Amino acid sequence: MMEKMIFGRFIPGDSFVHKMDPRAKLLFVFAFIVIVFLANNIAGYILLVAFTLVVILLSRIKLYFLINGLKPVLILMIFTLCLHVFFTKGGDELVNWGIIHIYEEGLKQGIFISIRFLVLVFMTSILTLTTSPISITDGLETLLNPLKKIKLPVHELALMMSIALRFIPTLMDETDKIMKAQMARGSDVTSGPIKERVKAVVPLLIPLFISAFKRAEDLATAMEVRGYRGGEGRTRYRQLTWGFRDTMALLLVVILAAALIYLRMN
Repeated sequence: MMEKMIFGRFIPGDSFVHKMDPRAKLLFVFAFIVIVFLANNIAGYILLVAFTLVVILLSRIKLYFLINGLKPVLILMIFTLCLHVFFTKGGDELVNWGIIHIYEEGLKQGIFISIRFLVLVFMTSILTLTTSPISITDGLETLLNPLKKIKLPVHELALMMSIALRFIPTLMDETDKIMKAQMARGSDVTSGPIKERVKAVVPLLIPLFISAFKRAEDLATAMEVRGYRGGEGRTRYRQLTWGFRDTMALLLVVILAAALIYLRMN
């Protein structure tokens, strides 16, 4: 399962999405997160799903790879769907079987919220899969540059977010190694009563935290010996260039927003 996790991973490529400026991709995703909430009917959600599939196609990331890597999120989505289906009331009653009552409004809201959650997770995953951590750092820093006027440490904030994304797969791999080592010694956190599983997690967390702190210390030492002194006066080896494809991508988001507003009003 750890090998299939895609959070924080970067897959090099030469697709349309890979070649986009990181600033455009960040603006694209931020705008999409806001636009998603404009959909409130079947046509709007169909448009959102179609738009997300087109982006996945342009990124050349396999859909089954995304689904396999996001299985924990899919489980959460199914749980959310069940909560709405069984506990939201309104509209016609569709199922009346003992204590189980399913209403039309609950089913509709469950499906809509699950779709909204799914497209958001897919779109943000495409961002990290097609953009290197360094590019994300440069893009965030450039977009947040106006905040430097109020003495906000923009470079340091962007760097921390990038490092956090970068070390998610590393920590997941470390967790997998610790679990296998403990299972070889007779410990098992995947079976048994809930109480026993919780007790077995503690021996897992202690070495994981120790490893994370050691990695953080090694990273800090490496940055220090290489002369890292923050964002003041720093130059970039890679220069960001805004192209025609970036403008077109943001224009598509604007068109999507206009279409969703139209469908919402009709």
